[in-house]
Amino acid sequence: MFSLSGVSAQVAVIAHRSVPVEEINRSELLDFYTGDIKSWNDGVPVVVLDLKPKGEVRDAFYKFLGKPSSRMKSVWMRNMLSGEGDPPEALNSEEEVVQKVAGTPGAIGFVSQSKVSEDIKTLTRINLEGKPAISDHGP
Repeated sequence: MFSLSGVSAQVAVIAHRSVPVEEINRSELLDFYTGDIKSWNDGVPVVVLDLKPKGEVRDAFYKFLGKPSSRMKSVWMRNMLSGEGDPPEALNSEEEVVQKVAGTPGAIGFVSQSKVSEDIKTLTRINLEGKPAISDHGP
C-alpha cells in the first residue's frame, strides 16, 4: 500500500461555518471531545461528531488528541452515566460527517482533507502520524 502525499494525506478538523473560531489547538479539541467544553464562546452548543469506521483518519485524529479511542469511549461512558453528556454521534462515512457538520450549527468533526468542501470550515490539519500539519492559514 502506498501513502498519499500532501494535502490529501492530512486529517482536517472541520466545523460548521458559523462557529466563532478560525482555528483550534489540541487542548481545546480534547476539551470538546471529552465534554469539558459544551458550547462555543457565542453560546451555541458544541455538537461533537465521530467517525464509526476504524482507519487511518480516525487513528490519526485520536493520536493527535493523545487519547486512544478506547480511552475516549470510557470518558464518554462515564459522562453519560453521570448525566454530564452523551457520547459523540458516530457516523458511518466521512461524507456523512461533512454533511452533518455543514447542516448543524455548532458541529465539529474530522475527515480526510480531500473531503473538505466550501460548506464547512477547517479549524486545524493533522498529518497521518497524528501531528499538527504545518499551518497554511493565510489571508
